Amino acid sequence: MQPKRVVLAGCGFLGEVAAGLFFENGWQVLGLCATQGTASRLASRSFPVRVADISKPLAVPEGWSEPDLLIHCASSGGGDAADYRAVYRDGLANLIAAFAPKRVIFTGSTSVYDQQNGEVVDENSPTEPLRETAQVLLEAESIALQSGGIVTRLGGIYGPGRSMFLRKFMDGSAVLESGGERFINLIHRDDGARALLHLASPSITSGIYNVCDNHPPTQRELYGWVSEFFQKPMPPVGPIDPHRKRGLNNKRVSNKKLRTTGWGLIFPTFRDALPSLAREGF
Repeated sequence: MQPKRVVLAGCGFLGEVAAGLFFENGWQVLGLCATQGTASRLASRSFPVRVADISKPLAVPEGWSEPDLLIHCASSGGGDAADYRAVYRDGLANLIAAFAPKRVIFTGSTSVYDQQNGEVVDENSPTEPLRETAQVLLEAESIALQSGGIVTRLGGIYGPGRSMFLRKFMDGSAVLESGGERFINLIHRDDGARALLHLASPSITSGIYNVCDNHPPTQRELYGWVSEFFQKPMPPVGPIDPHRKRGLNNKRVSNKKLRTTGWGLIFPTFRDALPSLAREGF
C-alpha cells in the first residue's frame, strides 16, 4: 500500500513541526515555503521542501498532483489586508487549483470571533470581526469549506523560543492592561501540530474546529502563574496596547468540539507549559 501524501504549505513555527509529525507517522510529505533561506534551513529534514510563491499560480512538482491532504499553514508575517488576501485567500485558492487535493485543512485564527464581554464562544458563535484582516480569514475559510475541507481556528500560538508573555515578563515590559481582566486564548505549538495530524483522519467530519487549550486565563491570571513560577513580582497595571495583532476582543474560546473527537493536549493550560518553556527558552 502506498503511503498517504500531504502537501504542507508553510514550514514555519507550526508547519515545520506538523510536517515532521506527518513524516514520523508514515506520510509522504512535501513542504512548501516562501523563501530560499527557509528551504536551506530545512534541507537536512527527512522530507523535501520547495520554495513556492502561493500568491501566484503554482507549478506542481512531479508526483505530487492529487495528494491525500493539503494543509495551508502559511503566514502573512503580520502584514496588512492585502498581504492577508495574497497569502490566505488567494494562496489557498491557488494551492487547491494546482494540486487538486482530496482534502484540505486551512489553519486560521480565533481572531474571527470579535466578542467583547468575556463570552464563551464555540464554532457556532457569530463571526463578525471589525478588522479587515480577520474578514479575509473568513473568506479563506469559505474556500476551504466549499471544497469539503476542514478549518482550524487557532488561539495564539506559543512555544520554545516564542512566548511573548514570558519575554515581556522577563524584560520588564509586561503590563496588566486595564487591570488584566481580558481573556487570553492560547495553544502550544506542539498541541497545534498534533491537532492537524489528528484532523487528517478520515473519521473526522469536515467543518470548523477551534484549536486552543482547555482554560483561557485572564491576563492577570496568566501573569500570576508566571510570577509564581519564577518567584518574581507581578507586572504593573498599564494601558491597553491599541496595536495588538489579534485585536481588542475579549472572549473565551471553547475547544470542546475538537476534544470530543478524541484529541488531547500535552499542555492543557499555559501554566502546564511553564516548566518546558523555562528549559527550552522563550
